[in-house]
Amino acid sequence: MKKPGYYSSGEFARMAHITLRTVRYYDKNNILKPSLVTESGARFYTDNDFARLQQILLLKFLGFSLDDIREMTTDDSDYHFMLNSLNIQLKLVQDRIEQMQLVEKAIRDTSQAIQEEHSIDWSQMLNLIHLTGMEKSLKNQYQDASNISARINLHSLYSKNPQGWFPWIYEQCRILPGMEILEIGCGDGALWTGNRPSLPEEIHITLSDLSEGMLRDARRSIGSADSRFSFQVFDCHQIPFESETFDLVIANHVLFYCQDIPRVCQEVSRVLRPGGCFLCSTYGSHHMKEVSQLVQEFDDRIVLSADKLYERFGLENGRQILLSYFSQAEWKLYEDSLLVPDSEPLISYILSCHGNQNQYLLDSYQEFRSFVKRKTANGFSITKEAGIFLCRK
Repeated sequence: MKKPGYYSSGEFARMAHITLRTVRYYDKNNILKPSLVTESGARFYTDNDFARLQQILLLKFLGFSLDDIREMTTDDSDYHFMLNSLNIQLKLVQDRIEQMQLVEKAIRDTSQAIQEEHSIDWSQMLNLIHLTGMEKSLKNQYQDASNISARINLHSLYSKNPQGWFPWIYEQCRILPGMEILEIGCGDGALWTGNRPSLPEEIHITLSDLSEGMLRDARRSIGSADSRFSFQVFDCHQIPFESETFDLVIANHVLFYCQDIPRVCQEVSRVLRPGGCFLCSTYGSHHMKEVSQLVQEFDDRIVLSADKLYERFGLENGRQILLSYFSQAEWKLYEDSLLVPDSEPLISYILSCHGNQNQYLLDSYQEFRSFVKRKTANGFSITKEAGIFLCRK
């Protein structure tokens, strides 16, 4: 006998305008399990299951794979996780629009050439094939962008220093009219989007990144109409500019990711004008230490970063590395800490890290979420030990 408030599989399917086969498929593949299974094997669903199904159907419409959906937690209270996922998809849609506009132009140009010249330009046809095959790499690029967004979000919400990191960095740059500036590893351009009103009109800034996806984000955030900015994809191990081109080079949390840090420093020194400044940020061994302690308390197998990046280039050893290429290197600490009263941005931050956490957390996500919620109930304090080296050529 059916309990009040429960729907049979058939009723559930009719309510959602999907087939019974789809309901069974979601059940079998652990995407949406019924709330009640009787001893005879009959399956029943509730209104909460129906809400969950609506979310699944929406995510499927937006283009997420069923594997993505299975791993996503879509409770109403878990909006940070959901927002990050939607931002990835929004950027993918924007890229697809740009891509299809390029494909349309290539088709028109190729068609016009055939009509006018009565011959086929095979190199143009190969370019068309390349354009239609661009899409496969986009998702990985934007997962990186989303991870950066999650890390920035935690700091912007809960930093105790009222002057944010990016305004502080901008202040240290001491930008004057007429300067030529290069930022390597610019990410999504966050340094400039909030500080752009303070920029002099007579200035030129080249934003560069190894990732085309990141650079597209920066271009969208800043806008292509601002002639003070140009955008270029390149590897900072080989900067494609003449010697003594720039007055200021910025590397915000970049050097510790570089394979050959001395080579990058050498290249930066080469493209700086005499007296020019190199501003590079990093952090020390105590930075965010409480977050690592938190996840290891939950599961001691978890390591949030396979590499201790500060050991490659950090507060403790950065000055020694830089003085081989610059006449001076002064350390400035950004005075700050975090007090986190909400578990969700902290969880998003943890999931965004470069370690092995997803291997252990996704299967026990609800348990981990409850654990972090308890830890943040009275506010969770986090040490910050980040700053910049200001170097002179």
